[in-house]
Amino acid sequence: MTLDDIPAVTAMEQAAYAPNLPHRAYKDELERNHLAHYFVLRTLFPKSRAQLTNDSAAIIGVAGFWLIASEIHIITIAVDPHWRGLGLGEWLLHTLIEKGQSLGASTATLEVRLSNHKAQALYQKYGFQEVGRRIGYYSNNREDALILTVPSLILPDYRAMLTQRKSRLWQQLAQIGDRQNKSN
Repeated sequence: MTLDDIPAVTAMEQAAYAPNLPHRAYKDELERNHLAHYFVLRTLFPKSRAQLTNDSAAIIGVAGFWLIASEIHIITIAVDPHWRGLGLGEWLLHTLIEKGQSLGASTATLEVRLSNHKAQALYQKYGFQEVGRRIGYYSNNREDALILTVPSLILPDYRAMLTQRKSRLWQQLAQIGDRQNKSN
């Protein structure tokens, strides 16, 4: 993610998180926080011809973490609502874990809304386990957050699971591209 991406990321997050829009100071994060690592997901394929614009590489997802010692603390994963249900959120999570591993992280942690059952199911698929709860964590509605952690990203079994998931994700995402090419 670059500074130039901030307006598009902010607009995408507004659509993705409404009405629970978090406030993120991306400019400060990118310029001043040496712990922060943010990534955007772009598409060359609009969901429909009506969405085709001059910006052919639209941002449809964002994800980020802070690397604190040997832990990645996942800050955000968001996918444009028009692109949900295709495995893109999982791709972003996978990307964060792989990047964290490449930077020497051995554990991962995050907070997730108590009501966000879809995200919880995804995180459980990747070995995240509930280790605590933050009461009233979300400021917009005082909803609780579950604290989820993967205790070891570096075990051979975990790495093997990631490799298998990545292979399946590649196949799934390739089918999206094939369908988009045929419809355009």
